[in-house]
Amino acid sequence: MIILASASPRRRELLGRITDSFTVVTVADEEKTDYKRPHLYVQALATHKAERAAENAENGDVVIAADTTVYYNGRVFNKPKDADEAKRFLRTLSGRKHSVYTGVSVIKKGEGRETYYCRSVVELNDLSDAFIDAYVAGGSPLDKAGAYGIQDKGVVRRVIGDYDNVVGLPLQRLKEILGEENGHG
Repeated sequence: MIILASASPRRRELLGRITDSFTVVTVADEEKTDYKRPHLYVQALATHKAERAAENAENGDVVIAADTTVYYNGRVFNKPKDADEAKRFLRTLSGRKHSVYTGVSVIKKGEGRETYYCRSVVELNDLSDAFIDAYVAGGSPLDKAGAYGIQDKGVVRRVIGDYDNVVGLPLQRLKEILGEENGHG
């Protein structure tokens, strides 16, 4: 059985592109790590989620967990705590290029683990204060790293790299892992 350890509807949708047979388990836990480098940071958080979800898995089950963050100017931008923080994030990132990192941890219970990350570069449009206020009031940015959704109109100017990574689950390597380990593909 494939288990996706994520409450994200976007990750469910992405995983559904490569397999139609999986179960979703949410891991309620504080996301914390001492890592400061973004690729290590997201891999550590994904690994922690996968390990927590694997505690109740059966041998042979495949547990997939991911964590995504936005990184700009030496700073990590996770999900904003509230609307004011979302507005600050968006004002900081407006018109600028930044990196989006997603760490993915795949545990095949009883057999091992593979952890990897993907990095994409995103450039936001120049966002006016009026746009930011309306966008945040609509609620979409409040559950997303960096306080924006790549799929939301008017926010992103361009993406260099893996689009699915920015959504929250880079699929290319995951397809290879599932194909290798589970006969999927």
